[in-house]
Amino acid sequence: MALSNRPAQARTAKTRPAYAIESVDHALRLAAMLQVEDTMTVSEAAARLGVARSTAHRVLAMLVYRDFAVQTPDRHYRSGPILELAAHTNSLAARLRAVGIPHLDGLVAILDESANLMLRTGNRVRFIASAESGRALRVDRREGMVFPAHLVSGGLVLLAEFDDAALIELYAHDPGSGVDLGWLRSELRKVRTRGYALNRETSEKGVTAVGRVVRNDRGEAVAAVSVSMPSARYTATDLPRITGALAFAARAIEADLAASSDPASPVV
Repeated sequence: MALSNRPAQARTAKTRPAYAIESVDHALRLAAMLQVEDTMTVSEAAARLGVARSTAHRVLAMLVYRDFAVQTPDRHYRSGPILELAAHTNSLAARLRAVGIPHLDGLVAILDESANLMLRTGNRVRFIASAESGRALRVDRREGMVFPAHLVSGGLVLLAEFDDAALIELYAHDPGSGVDLGWLRSELRKVRTRGYALNRETSEKGVTAVGRVVRNDRGEAVAAVSVSMPSARYTATDLPRITGALAFAARAIEADLAASSDPASPVV
């Protein structure tokens, strides 16, 4: 979809601040990780952030001080009182992340572009896992970020599960969203027909993404997997290869999720 044809509400894209504070970014990312995972060590936190262990330790210590994390007797860290409502060992997010990460890595290996796994809650999606491309010019890791569902490819494939009445009901609870439901219904019809969603710079300028739904063993949509790339590197001739790799990854995640001990439930 051309930029000039995009509806007004779709221009509310996220842009990294020009003077980003790395220490704040590290703390927020770690808090988001702890919210959907069981425990984490200092070494694991350092690897996920791409920083030294000493830096990860200082960030975790501050999260503990502010009750976003607690340290266990075995020197692991888990979500603290502020985040504990979302911290469940067998939560859907934790299980999806556990089975999904190897397949995100596989997508990166095949396409050499960044890959993401996300969940929908209401009319928003949250990125619960990411694998970053090794290219110098790449889409940054989005793990822990939250976007309006209609602005991202994974959100669109999850919204495509709704019929018109359910979609209207979903957005009736958020009158401030500014979503043009006529435009959204039109977009979702395209998604249902194609079986995937294409996002051309809707969520972030200069970024193109393709998303596909992930289902549980009852056929219910529980998540979405996507590939994100710089728009300058995307061409329409890339679509068959991208959608093929996404379909393979989605089926693999679905198979591993079905094999897990606790079947997934749909997100509402």
